[in-house]
Amino acid sequence: MAASTSELVLVFATLLIGCEEEATKEHAAGKASAPAVAAAVASTPPPAKSVEPPKPRTDCPEGSSGFGTFEEPCTGSGDKRLMEVKYTGKTTDEGPKFSVTNLTKQSILYGSVAAYFYDKAGKQLKVTSGEKPRAMQLCSGNIFAGAVKPDEKIYVFFSCVKKSDVPEGTVTIEAEVRTVGFADEAGEKTEYYWSNKELTPDERPKGGIKVKGAKKK
Repeated sequence: MAASTSELVLVFATLLIGCEEEATKEHAAGKASAPAVAAAVASTPPPAKSVEPPKPRTDCPEGSSGFGTFEEPCTGSGDKRLMEVKYTGKTTDEGPKFSVTNLTKQSILYGSVAAYFYDKAGKQLKVTSGEKPRAMQLCSGNIFAGAVKPDEKIYVFFSCVKKSDVPEGTVTIEAEVRTVGFADEAGEKTEYYWSNKELTPDERPKGGIKVKGAKKK
């Protein structure tokens, strides 16, 4: 028996509603999966930027090389000195008095100096003040009471080389500046460092390392 027109309309409407519901489910499923994809993208870290390794300074003093930092200064060797230190022969209540000459064409703000003590025969004496005997008395920091200008000569008492640090029997005192810090243009901060620790061995003969080609006085 042929279906009536009303029956056909009812079947068509039922099929149409079923398709719409299926489409709605598929659409909803698509929306639900979107955040998961976004979350996966968000959790991926950005690529790391390549960092170039530090390069050695190109303006280290002649005969030295390095990065110029405190830990890795421009490093010299042998008898190379950038400052000359001499004991004046006077020791007051403040301690031994020294003259310090800047041998460079740059202002020097920071210094590390080692003072050695010798008896009449030229034998090196141990420093016995403090906790244990040592070969030298070290003093480091802005020890020049300001920047020492190029070719400038100053007179100074080092605050950590006191009269009580001088061993009994000392006749001669000698000192070496083994590390210097060059001042910035304002003369207030250290821009970079130079060091020659070969100048300050524990066992150092009187006179130290001689400058090559120096004329005997």
